[in-house]
Amino acid sequence: MTVKLLLAEDDEFSRDMLVRRLERQGFEMIAAADGREALLAARLHRPDLIIMDLDMPVLDGRAAMRALKSDPHTFKIPIIVLTAHADSADVAEAAAHDCAAYETKPIVLRRLLERIQQVLGPSVEDAPAE
Repeated sequence: MTVKLLLAEDDEFSRDMLVRRLERQGFEMIAAADGREALLAARLHRPDLIIMDLDMPVLDGRAAMRALKSDPHTFKIPIIVLTAHADSADVAEAAAHDCAAYETKPIVLRRLLERIQQVLGPSVEDAPAE
């Protein structure tokens, strides 16, 4: 089973680079450039996991997370926050939005892959299929 990830990241270079790196790891990738695109993509594609930047145009990651967690079609999708913000208030805010994990930029692929595995389970077969 292929695990489907949605990456919401407004920086085009970072988004494209991370999509390519995660595709090479065997993930099916969906990309969104802002929170509104992320909401639409999550409702349409029902990913197994969302990786969400906090600071994005149109609809920021915080508002997008609130909307995802209040939507009966998307509230069960785990979210990993990926952001340059590393202070304790931001970590606490992510936890308050029921995020599964929190990763800081710059992105360390090995650490992100470990976090994805922790959230989805020990093997691809154990990943939720919705």
